[in-house]
Amino acid sequence: MARYSGPVCRLCRREQTKLFLKGDKCHTNCILDRRPTPPGQAKPARGKPSSYAIRLREKQKLRRMAGILEKPLQRLMEAASKKPEATGEQLLRSLELRLDNVVKRAGIAGSLKGARQFVLHRHVKVDGRPVNVPSYVLKPGSVVTCDPALKENVGVKLSLETAKRLSNRPGFLEFDEDKIAVKVLRAPERSEMSWLVNDQLIVEYYSR
Repeated sequence: MARYSGPVCRLCRREQTKLFLKGDKCHTNCILDRRPTPPGQAKPARGKPSSYAIRLREKQKLRRMAGILEKPLQRLMEAASKKPEATGEQLLRSLELRLDNVVKRAGIAGSLKGARQFVLHRHVKVDGRPVNVPSYVLKPGSVVTCDPALKENVGVKLSLETAKRLSNRPGFLEFDEDKIAVKVLRAPERSEMSWLVNDQLIVEYYSR
């Protein structure tokens, strides 16, 4: 499967906003503070972007924040459009309940890339069963547990300390630090989701 392996700070510069792809480092050492222009561009572009460009950039922003390719995002959009709930909110909810994102939101990993590594390396179980698919979508009542050996992992310790300091765990998750386990209590509300995008623009992009 193809994936982006270049400098992630370049993506933040392209979207002109923090995508928080490096976790806590994005709060303290962001390249946008030093180089606010898009990559390959010395000065801000003149003129107003077209309506298509605005919707495209919003879609790209979500895709890069979630770390997925175009076709999987299209499939999620098609599935969301068939649900009775608002399409944009349902799309974001599906992304929020992905296994890698829940591991990150619980504070076990500092970034989505780190969370994905834990899942791919079979350090994570869902309801007692090993799952190595980062895109696995959890349901209310699902319990995610991690390998006890991760408690001694330096990166995990730092991530847990940061999550405790920032107090940014969402209310739809219940975290047990002793067991390094997280339970999905319910479906997340829009205000609890981590995707700082305008979902209506994304729906309009795919509806064109």
